[in-house]
Amino acid sequence: MQTTTKSTPPLAIRRGKITRPQKAVVYGPEGVGKSTLAGRLPDPVFLDTEGGTHHLDVVRLDAASTWDEITSAVTQLAKSEHPFKTLVIDTADWLEKRLVEHLCRKSNKDSIEDFGYGKGWVILAEEFARFLHSLDALLDRGMHVVFLAHATVRKFEAPDQAGSYDRFELKLSKQVAPLLKEWADVVLFGNYVTKVAEKDNGKLRGVGGKERVLFATHSAAYDAKNRHGLPDKLPFTVEALAPVFGAAAESGGSVAAMPEVAGPAAKAPAESLADRIFAAFQHKADMANVVDFLVARGQLGFTQEGPLESIDNLDPAYAARMLSEPDRFIAAVNEWAAANQKEVAS
Repeated sequence: MQTTTKSTPPLAIRRGKITRPQKAVVYGPEGVGKSTLAGRLPDPVFLDTEGGTHHLDVVRLDAASTWDEITSAVTQLAKSEHPFKTLVIDTADWLEKRLVEHLCRKSNKDSIEDFGYGKGWVILAEEFARFLHSLDALLDRGMHVVFLAHATVRKFEAPDQAGSYDRFELKLSKQVAPLLKEWADVVLFGNYVTKVAEKDNGKLRGVGGKERVLFATHSAAYDAKNRHGLPDKLPFTVEALAPVFGAAAESGGSVAAMPEVAGPAAKAPAESLADRIFAAFQHKADMANVVDFLVARGQLGFTQEGPLESIDNLDPAYAARMLSEPDRFIAAVNEWAAANQKEVAS
């Protein structure tokens, strides 16, 4: 009697890098420009959970004020035909708030603490994890998913060190934040950079404070990570994110209407005056000197609350002259900086 043996199929092995949609988190203090930056990613559509994109010319999903509306929008994006390549969830902390509202209303509770003995926080984490899993349907069809989030400063107790220190973290509960960080391929922290200079009286002062950067590597001062070998610090520009989101990020992509989900087609968001000036001069001059020069020339002042005015408040005619004659403007800044013994960019 002849016997036959079944052969074992060969292992399915693939070598090399695999290009796939990205899962990203960009967080930072309020007003640093997270939404504007995300609006220039490849063909974005915004899930605006807090109503914070009203000042931007972007495509957004109409209904995102309740948890049911949010999950329904994700389902429609996964199943409907549309041209979008990036879903931007703005913001993660308000998304968590909508989920807490949903869970409390569903169980007739006034607070997540009313579930008792930490049970509410466990339920919150489980439901948030399910939501993250639901985003796989978007990734499978080739869409990037980007969470924007606010930052908060918390005191951190290092278990292997004596004492504690303050650090920037995601403004999320301690149950949800680890889930989002673990889920993401990239966590970027955006913030302003303030240089320290010495006054004539020997005291230190912060100068500039308007240059924005993205931090891509974890440090004691903030959470960050990336799987793309990005440098520790990046310019706060969409071009700097091309290694993450591909070459399409350089142009920001085009946007179009999505039937039954989004409203009319919208143009890519216009850059603010501050964005245009930083893009024109940040690699040609020390931006701290540029800001101080504008203050010295009376083009920028201080608000009643104390902080320096935004560059967006520059006189339009003066800004137009700056941008139309960049070499002449940089020369004037460097001449002024040298006369005032400030650092001059080469």
